[in-house]
Amino acid sequence: MARMTWTFSSERVDTPDATALRRDYYGDVAGRYFGRVLTEDEYDDDMIDDGLDLLAPPAGQFLVGRYDGKAAACGGLVLLDAGRAELTRVYVRPAFRGLGGADLLMGGLEEAARALGARRVVLNTRLDLVEARALYVRHGYGEIPAYCSGPYMEIWYGKEL
Repeated sequence: MARMTWTFSSERVDTPDATALRRDYYGDVAGRYFGRVLTEDEYDDDMIDDGLDLLAPPAGQFLVGRYDGKAAACGGLVLLDAGRAELTRVYVRPAFRGLGGADLLMGGLEEAARALGARRVVLNTRLDLVEARALYVRHGYGEIPAYCSGPYMEIWYGKEL
């Protein structure tokens, strides 16, 4: 029997798989924030599509991870300045969690950040996203002072590459 494997590749954010993953990401983080599953009319296309122009070279990159060919994970990078890249939209679909994809995704994002010229990676998240926070800490990210502000930003992390 063939072993299931992960593959990761840079992908345009407007492909069907990338769009579906970004929508699922938003549904997951917004649903956690509200403490319930979002209804169909609560999905906000402006929020899902916010900043997408920055997730493509030369300003950034978007990775899609597939497990046995199925779209399962995603993550983006945005260059903030000549030396820093910001992680964003880091997500693994629930059915694919626990299969090692998050660690591979983080490695791929850091490799992509280096290729874009970044020497440091930063990110912001919410305190209730405990799995994401554990992932970042496991990969060597430490808490840093806020480098940006917004309504859903509660903790900031950084890592030298």
